[in-house]
Amino acid sequence: MHAGRFVITGLPGTELSPDLAALWRRYRVGGVILFRHNVVGPRQLRRLVADLLEVLGPGALISVDQEGGAVLRLPFLPSPPPGMSLGAADDPELARAVGAATARGLAAYGFNLNFAPVLDLNTNPANPVIAERSFGADPERAGELALAWHEGHVRQGVATTGKHFPGHGDTTVDSHLGLPVVHKRLDELRRLELVPFAQAAGRVPALMTAHIVYPELDGELPATLSQRILTGLLRQELGYDGVVVSDALNMRAIADRWGAPEAAVRSLAAGADLVMPLGDLALQAATLARVQEALDRGELDRRQMEASVERIERLAERFPVRTGPYPQALQGEDRALFVRAWTRGLTAVGDAAPPPRGARLRVVAQARPPGDGVSEAGASGAELVRLLAQYWEVQPIFVEGPEEVPGLELSKGDGFDLLVSNSRRLYPRTEWRWRPDLHVALWNPFAAACVPAPALLSYGFRPEALEAVLAWLRGEVEARGRPPAPLGPT
Repeated sequence: MHAGRFVITGLPGTELSPDLAALWRRYRVGGVILFRHNVVGPRQLRRLVADLLEVLGPGALISVDQEGGAVLRLPFLPSPPPGMSLGAADDPELARAVGAATARGLAAYGFNLNFAPVLDLNTNPANPVIAERSFGADPERAGELALAWHEGHVRQGVATTGKHFPGHGDTTVDSHLGLPVVHKRLDELRRLELVPFAQAAGRVPALMTAHIVYPELDGELPATLSQRILTGLLRQELGYDGVVVSDALNMRAIADRWGAPEAAVRSLAAGADLVMPLGDLALQAATLARVQEALDRGELDRRQMEASVERIERLAERFPVRTGPYPQALQGEDRALFVRAWTRGLTAVGDAAPPPRGARLRVVAQARPPGDGVSEAGASGAELVRLLAQYWEVQPIFVEGPEEVPGLELSKGDGFDLLVSNSRRLYPRTEWRWRPDLHVALWNPFAAACVPAPALLSYGFRPEALEAVLAWLRGEVEARGRPPAPLGPT
């Protein structure tokens, strides 16, 4: 039994190095995940996937995070909206169509496993990492919409992965940076967080674990390493028999305490089928060697690991890698669908109204909003001004970070003050020295609760989303009036 069958790993650049290829062949690694830093463009991606398949073999799992919204690794494909935008539209058929169109682009480039949809409920406005990635706060409806997205997606031949079990929505710590703890009673978890996962248990082919401690479920270990959670709750109580994959083991919630090699063994022992030790050659080599040692010495139960192999092979057989064309005409149709979906998700909060025709706009935005390791960087202030300047006279006011915005000294003139939130970070809870006429929350919708102004929520900043926002600002489309998650008072 080879360690690599239980591993999905990554690579640091845009090509597969000979050393990494040799390591993967030695341990018979069966899966890889690609990120934005691995992708230059369509031709390079096709070459890279061909090289990966030559090393990994025909049963490989070629995976990616292509959720929609800010979590998109293939920027040259049409950009789908995230879960909360579809939650605002509240239309399962639309979610199903978006899921299918998202998968069409992935399948054309050889991906057969997507780490989406998000099944987390974002009930905590202070959550630093989920926000608009969630389909909403209502467990039944969020689950229904996410599963509709899943149904469209798998019909195009790409497996889905619900995440992050048993729920990442009610945290205030990003597990990339620290270890979150969710203090909720078991009955609360059953009533909220666990509902979408229970709905998905017999349908979604893979689920991803959360690096979170739930004291009610396991007082010591995060879900990724917890046998009580992965075997007791997920396998035995919920009856899940699909593939369980860990979240990345280089995230600090895990790496700072156990290290990827030991965490990989613990996660597999707890009930995971696949682990993700993402990192350089040395880290991958150490992790593969440790897993192989655990297999050879009997630290990992052989029957349990054989069952994992069966699940992984079943997944790869059901969703084989199939590359093919993605015609421009079809891309155009999918892009048009996504623009309609983004438009359907636009949400007005308060008495939000577009600027008058011919108004002079004073536009406040972050100059260079960064990505956060999960989400890509937001649209720059300069990019936003270029778009707006096609239709209005614009005076830009750029800031370095959201903490500067409430204290701006802006006296009210005869123009229209437009605040554009192009960062995930929230504004501080402090007194505002000025009041925007309109706040456009392009990214984190919970920013609307921090600003003393009516708001338009778009849940994303991709070109298709900006097209929808511009249509609303020009008065050409209407926005819905009901946010899909609690925002609190504005």
